[in-house]
Amino acid sequence: MVQAPASNRGEMERAELDAVLRALTRTPRLANLLSFVAERYFGGRTEEITEYNIATEVFARSKTTFDPSQDSIVRVEAYRLRKRLREYYTTEGSNHELEISLPSGSYTPSFATRSSQATSPQPTGPNQTGTQSSNSEESTVEELHGSENVLSSTASGPPTLRERYLGRFGGVVAALAVLILVLGAVIALAVRSRSAPASRAATAKPATPVESRDVSTVNARGPVRILAGYQGTPRIDSTGAYWEADRYVEGGAAFRRPGPPVARSSDPMLFDYWRTGDFEYKIPLQGGPWELHLFFVASQPEDINQDTFHVAANWKLLLPGFNISSDALGVNIADERVFRDVYPTQWGYLSLKFTKELGSPSVSAIELLPGIPHKQLPIRLVMQKTAVTDHEGNVWHPDNYYQNGVTSDTPRRVGSTADPDLYAHERYGHFTYSIPVDPRDRYSVVLHFAELYWGPKASGSGGVGSRVFRVICNGSTLLDRFDLYKEAGTLNAVTKTFSHLRPSPEGKLDLTFEPIVNFATVSAIEVIDEAE
Repeated sequence: MVQAPASNRGEMERAELDAVLRALTRTPRLANLLSFVAERYFGGRTEEITEYNIATEVFARSKTTFDPSQDSIVRVEAYRLRKRLREYYTTEGSNHELEISLPSGSYTPSFATRSSQATSPQPTGPNQTGTQSSNSEESTVEELHGSENVLSSTASGPPTLRERYLGRFGGVVAALAVLILVLGAVIALAVRSRSAPASRAATAKPATPVESRDVSTVNARGPVRILAGYQGTPRIDSTGAYWEADRYVEGGAAFRRPGPPVARSSDPMLFDYWRTGDFEYKIPLQGGPWELHLFFVASQPEDINQDTFHVAANWKLLLPGFNISSDALGVNIADERVFRDVYPTQWGYLSLKFTKELGSPSVSAIELLPGIPHKQLPIRLVMQKTAVTDHEGNVWHPDNYYQNGVTSDTPRRVGSTADPDLYAHERYGHFTYSIPVDPRDRYSVVLHFAELYWGPKASGSGGVGSRVFRVICNGSTLLDRFDLYKEAGTLNAVTKTFSHLRPSPEGKLDLTFEPIVNFATVSAIEVIDEAE
């Protein structure tokens, strides 16, 4: 039996979860479901594992209109996950010490120690109870949809005339197949012996510390997400996107980041590791344009005049004399830089070179997204923990890039909009957003508001003058003495659009929400590149 490389039960369970999530990479809906329930299991928050929470937080169902009696998404996906787990532990996970399951009638995962017999799957006869039928509820569902094992032979007794004929015919076919395989092996052996010296010379390569691939045969068409310095199973961010272990890199060294949590990020796991030193990524890409996102964090106070380095894409400087702490305005603060219109070289890869100036380079994560020619992809943020899809099919990502303030807990039903889910929550207080953009362009910012507290339809008290605040972008006032209740009343959506905004030299739209009377608030933020 394979022993999990862990020193205690909790680590063993975590390791088993990582292994299963890796096996589910081709079915992200199931992976997201398992990750959601497992993280709450590990965090001791099993009371949060409910059908409502799974539907709204994993499958982006409406928080105000979801009805489990009309929408069976959670039960259907839980059934699929249970079935996939059973398949996993009878195939690639058959020698694992632990087994993850989702017991019938519950969405809370179970981590059970497997017996030695369980780790070596045995055929299930007609009078035996196997894993496939251990759950009566799921067996019924399988019978309704048709079993994959209907053709398994379980009957006893002498063979019929038809069976004897099929057996003889099958024997002839098997003999012919063996003869063909033998002839093929002889021919292949002759060809291999003739070309072996050239083949060995062509495939000999120096050892590299991380995965290296021939970029002429591996060309990425979809998003590329790399956790620099990390070696392990893929990790999932707050949007459900998968981030792979470090790869396509030569030089430098990998380190785990010390220090406290990272501010201004809803995905601190992006900054758990980094690669430092002089190094180069050669990331296989195809076509273009691509949008490049680089993620940095400084964990120690830096000397702005000493700790600088260069970043070049295809040997053209992107960030000359770059200092992370200066760019992020402090240590342990997430810093993201964005560059549109990135293309691979004629050799089919993007070169990203990090070289020392006065200090050692470092990077925490790299993301490449299929882009739009000459403009940045829209940024849509909703002040909630999970994504929201609007009536036009646009996905609004969970709250990000903020510092200070708090989010509301109870969803509200907001009118005067086709997308009430965008306004169901808010961030309120005295807070800021530092939204990364390509510094070459101008942008429109759309702020989405709703008064969720003051007025007779909400708390029952207050009204005009109860909430007054201002909004500032990179030093310019966008809204001054803005009275949200006076503008729209209670539980009504209102938007404010501001055009031709210029980002800072660091490529940021810095939004400050400053209270005047009571707290400032915002429910969603949209950033649109104005380039043609």
